Amino acid sequence: MHSQLHVAIDIGSQLHRVAIGRDDGGLIDEFDCAHTPAGLNDFFARVRKYEAAQATEVCVAMEGYGGYARPLDSQILAQGWRLYAVNNLKFVRFKEIFPAPAKTDAIDARRMLQLMQLRERIPMACAVLQEVAPVDQLHQQLKALTRRRKQLVSERMRISLRMQVELQGTAPGLLSITGQADNLWFLNFLTCRDDLRKLKTIRRDTLLKLEGIGVGYAGKIAEWQKTAIFAPSIAWVGPMIHADAMRMLSLREAIGQLEVQIADLTAQSGIAQRLLTMPGMGSVCASELAGEIGNIKRFEKEASLAVYLGVAPLDRSSGKRISAKLPRQINPRARDALVTAIAHHMQAVPTSRAFYDRKRVEGKTHMQALRALARHMVRIIFSMLVNDRDYRLPNV
Repeated sequence: MHSQLHVAIDIGSQLHRVAIGRDDGGLIDEFDCAHTPAGLNDFFARVRKYEAAQATEVCVAMEGYGGYARPLDSQILAQGWRLYAVNNLKFVRFKEIFPAPAKTDAIDARRMLQLMQLRERIPMACAVLQEVAPVDQLHQQLKALTRRRKQLVSERMRISLRMQVELQGTAPGLLSITGQADNLWFLNFLTCRDDLRKLKTIRRDTLLKLEGIGVGYAGKIAEWQKTAIFAPSIAWVGPMIHADAMRMLSLREAIGQLEVQIADLTAQSGIAQRLLTMPGMGSVCASELAGEIGNIKRFEKEASLAVYLGVAPLDRSSGKRISAKLPRQINPRARDALVTAIAHHMQAVPTSRAFYDRKRVEGKTHMQALRALARHMVRIIFSMLVNDRDYRLPNV
């Protein structure tokens, strides 16, 4: 009986090409797997049949991990099989060094079988295949919720900016009573009438019944009402502003509900609780980082985590020219959360601030110095998560 059964999957939007082989390189089976319940059931049935007959361990390599591969990837991990993500850029280099007569999905699947056979012998083959560590449901949910929250916050910011421009052009002076179009009381004021022109005639006692409007804000509105004017475009732009204000209120409610769920999951996440012990690390950044990292065992060493978090640029120096670039494998959401947290962290920890200042004296820009500090902090974060310990202030 062979010790391993190798399964290679070239992911497509509707059909996945599958090749199954032995660990000695022999090809057992090839077939197309439809991305349907029936197709996925057939895939698992075939692999389990060969597993029972020929192997004690199943190793699956998948080109295009994530994306169209969902939910096949999570179902593979649920089977207890080992899953390897194929690094597409390195796979291209591998195929350039060991070329095939043509390029098809079937050929790519067989090349992945070759990679799996060679991964213990050729370092390049090992680099192409990156084992995927399973992430528990808590962190999968945390990742989904924090990403959704960030999308809604971005949408709210876009609508707010648009509203501010339109209000300035159609109702001069109206925005000046608040300064920010996304204030809850101001949104309630804008939406209390379908026609914005009617806001000029709302009585004080009616204003005081609106949520968030007290005596102070009612007084500001009354002052605006005395001189309120509207541009002719209010007839068609006004309904757009009203619709945007309603959407803003809906977004505020949705974001609030997400934040309650995220706070509950953050309290249960060991990763998030460790990160929160760092000075300057807020709950939003901690929850986002915990969701994106998922399982620290996904990273063999701290350098891998640094690449993933986007704070380990690759050297592109040539001759007298010194330059660097970020690798394509970074997670931009995790990077933004980390850099934001580090910006607050250095304000709370003098030694971190001193490190940042030294980089600025060396001629680094603000962002370069901040990334340098973030790179240093990734070593600490990796150690905290691997050793399951809280952050400790230097020399304490």
